[in-house]
Amino acid sequence: MTGTNSVKGTSPRGEYWREQISAQKHSGLSVQQFCEAQGINGASFYVWRKRLQKQEPVRFALVETGTEKRKAGAEYTLELVLPRGERLRIGCSVNATVLRTVLEALRR
Repeated sequence: MTGTNSVKGTSPRGEYWREQISAQKHSGLSVQQFCEAQGINGASFYVWRKRLQKQEPVRFALVETGTEKRKAGAEYTLELVLPRGERLRIGCSVNATVLRTVLEALRR
């Protein structure tokens, strides 16, 4: 089964703001402090953050099931193959919070 979901026409400006928003999240600074340090307009930061949150899809290149032999005793409900070839195997008993954290990391 093959499926793709990608952002249509990712603009350089949109990519710039994604990078700024990500940098602020990891900086430990408040939005106001970060914007002042970077010389960014705070209102623009908030507008772009809201805009990008609305359109941010989870992007995966391929979903495969049953194409490889499973390791003995391993129960995978889903296997995702990411655009660069990495495989993410999600088991039946995965903690939803952990999965959410992993998917958020993959978006960056």
